Amino acid sequence: MAKWTPKHEAPEPLEGPVVATITGGTILWFVLFLVQVPFYGWFDDRDLTWWVWTCLAGAGLGLIGIWYVRKRDAAIKRHEAARAAEAGTGTGPAQDPEAHPGA
Repeated sequence: MAKWTPKHEAPEPLEGPVVATITGGTILWFVLFLVQVPFYGWFDDRDLTWWVWTCLAGAGLGLIGIWYVRKRDAAIKRHEAARAAEAGTGTGPAQDPEAHPGA
């Protein structure tokens, strides 16, 4: 069996409002949990309580996701600011006068 190789490059990942997306999904999971709680007896009679607990687990994991993407966005912004500061001050390796003594 031959190994499959892609015929074109993978597209760049999409960057969007990641924190807002994760927050919206977390809120949705929690609302679904709250909507199902009054009907817990109905779910229990049909052995479907996992639906209720799945929504609560989704909300809990969403809270972890919010924490993660906020930290990620902060790290990306710090990196971009550091790179911009380095380019603005001229301390990069290509602009360092000590790197090119003959210049």
